[in-house]
Amino acid sequence: MKAAVLKSFGSPLVIEDVPDPAIGTGEVIVDVVATRVLSYMNEVLDGTRNYALDLPIVPGPGGIGRVRAIGPDATRLAVGDWVFCDPTVRSRDDSVAPDIALQGLTAAGPGGMLLQKHFRHGSFAEQMRLPTENVKRLGAITSEEATRWCALGTLLVPYGGFLAADLRPGETVLVSGATGNFGSAAVSVALAMGAACVVALGRNEKILADLVRRFGDRVRPVRLTGNEDDDRESMKRAAPGPIDCVFDIMPPSVNPTVVRAAVMTVRAYGRVVLMGGVGMAGGAGLELPYPWIMRNCISIHGVWMYPPDAASRLIALVRAGLLRLEEYKATAFDLDHANEAVEHAAADGGPFRLTVIRP
Repeated sequence: MKAAVLKSFGSPLVIEDVPDPAIGTGEVIVDVVATRVLSYMNEVLDGTRNYALDLPIVPGPGGIGRVRAIGPDATRLAVGDWVFCDPTVRSRDDSVAPDIALQGLTAAGPGGMLLQKHFRHGSFAEQMRLPTENVKRLGAITSEEATRWCALGTLLVPYGGFLAADLRPGETVLVSGATGNFGSAAVSVALAMGAACVVALGRNEKILADLVRRFGDRVRPVRLTGNEDDDRESMKRAAPGPIDCVFDIMPPSVNPTVVRAAVMTVRAYGRVVLMGGVGMAGGAGLELPYPWIMRNCISIHGVWMYPPDAASRLIALVRAGLLRLEEYKATAFDLDHANEAVEHAAADGGPFRLTVIRP
């Protein structure tokens, strides 16, 4: 099969023929029809993000495709099914605290690297081998629709955070970092899950206004100034009542005081979800006052990705018409132009934009 291979950090992807993946028990082979390119994929491939990748490797985190072959443990999947390929691979010998690798992207710790030795190659290829449990049925779609269904990979990240926080219909949510790719997705997901109001934070007034245009007055925009106390009061005034849940998806470059301003708007007995990158690139981490957390019974959830059943549940939200993939504008490239796709994703990675490779 044809694949885009990363042979060394900082070098272009090499488009070449590689061996077809061989199926084993507990595995499924999928013909990849469309796969998204992360807006920061260029930083993964050049080594800037210091992601754990054992080279050479076929990168690419999941995608949309059709089942090519199934193992003996699959009872619902059938050859030809349209499916979402979930890149979050978990070890099967510890259900309480499994090791995790993001297939085609990175791995967490020594256990994750062991997983990557087998489930290593990602979706920038004509075929992909996955664990059976990572292949999620979509129902009937067209080949053209597969491009837009790649948005699932973006939407799943905030969905996992809101599931961890047990977000309930009618609650008020604050999204810290709402003008980014994942933050704007968080706004749409929270509304699809029944949030009565989403307070959306960011510096870009144009994007904040666009969120209101897309989703109506359930979105309350707040432009950040960088003054912690003033920003916190602006957030509280924008909310129609107590803020039940704060979701942070700010990038590593943000000053942690901006995150703290958002976190400390949550009501007593409220929940905070941390999925951003503050402190991951060095510098100060997030400092929160112990007495405030304790006396107000604040629940803080650090969340990486999402639970195993999240993809199927999110697909159901889309099928019910509660979550609109039509919000996304997609630009597609063929596999021969994978390097151009990576460059395009970095330059055009704003809210509700997708860069897709179609092998």
